[in-house]
Amino acid sequence: MQVFVEVVDRGSLSAAAQHLDMSRAMVSRYLAELEEWVGARLLHRTTRRLSLTPAGSDALPRCRSMLDLAGEIRHAATSPDTEPRGELRITASLSFGVVQLSSAMADFVARYPGASVHLQLIDRIVNLVEERVDLAVRITNELDPNLIARKLAPCRSVVCAAPSYLSAHGAPARPEDLARHNCLTHSHYGKSLWRFQRDGSWIDVPVSGNITANDVILLARTAVQGSGIALLPTYLVGDDIASGRLVPLLAQTPPEELGIYGVYASRRQMPLVLRAMLDFLAERFGPTPWDAPA
Repeated sequence: MQVFVEVVDRGSLSAAAQHLDMSRAMVSRYLAELEEWVGARLLHRTTRRLSLTPAGSDALPRCRSMLDLAGEIRHAATSPDTEPRGELRITASLSFGVVQLSSAMADFVARYPGASVHLQLIDRIVNLVEERVDLAVRITNELDPNLIARKLAPCRSVVCAAPSYLSAHGAPARPEDLARHNCLTHSHYGKSLWRFQRDGSWIDVPVSGNITANDVILLARTAVQGSGIALLPTYLVGDDIASGRLVPLLAQTPPEELGIYGVYASRRQMPLVLRAMLDFLAERFGPTPWDAPA
């Protein structure tokens, strides 16, 4: 199973053999023995590439689980304590990772010296099983029903602008007034429509502007410079609002609120270090410490 997983992860028998310090012939032999035991071919093999068969796609996550369980058994036998240990592979968006998770991870490994974190910051949905990720921190209201999600905190957003922009262009009195303003928009969330809550119902307001980006850190910095009005998460701009660099707008019609979730593949054989991480993040982020006082 270890050979099979390494071949898939490294893309070739030769690369897996080198990593495992085995001959290529031995790798081929182990693959053949596993296929014989399973009763089906697991890999399509050509001179140029390898690809999983349907049986291989089904077997791969189960093999990973078996290897993880074997590792847990060995670890439990050698370290029969209850201290969280081992590596966690975690993914999150670039902005949340840089602004909030970076310090959180430092505090987590300081609390649990036997733990280590491999953090991947990327603004796309990662396949947890295929990419061997233990935990994804996702900001969304649309959860994958095939995954387990624990809500860590609400994610509130605020419409805001720099004092210099408001002095030059005035402030919107209601969401509909945003149509006459230069709005700084996100490529993947609210690029042309911002959603607000008013009198118990939702309203969608068309917005446009001369700057669009796929990262809210950039949008926040351009907003501070007076380039326009932005819809930004409070976890990012709480300090800017508290210091007066950005002014919150439209307080009576709050934007749509999302959730910050810890998402993982299965509750079965959940490693102690993963459970500890979820508890730690819920404890740290649950009170939303970044939100400006009302």
